[in-house]
Amino acid sequence: MGKKRHTAEEIVAKLRQVGVLTAQGRPVAEAIRQIGVTEVTYYRWRNEYGGLKSDQVKRLKELEMENARLRRAVSDLTLEKLILKEAASGSF
Repeated sequence: MGKKRHTAEEIVAKLRQVGVLTAQGRPVAEAIRQIGVTEVTYYRWRNEYGGLKSDQVKRLKELEMENARLRRAVSDLTLEKLILKEAASGSF
């Protein structure tokens, strides 16, 4: 069976669904099975997205993408600086 990637909004909705089911008196394991994920996935999601609202999740993802872009830019500039430094010193 292939992996299904859930969007951040779907994850938050599923976490809320488990919260509702457990509030109704169902065991956590049964609620997790009902949303169709494993316990490991549920606890990983809860650790990462627990307590966030869907708009906060969108902002978090945007910031993570921007951070990755900035890291790439810094590493590219650092590499160019090192190349120019070597070329200036004459050690090809």
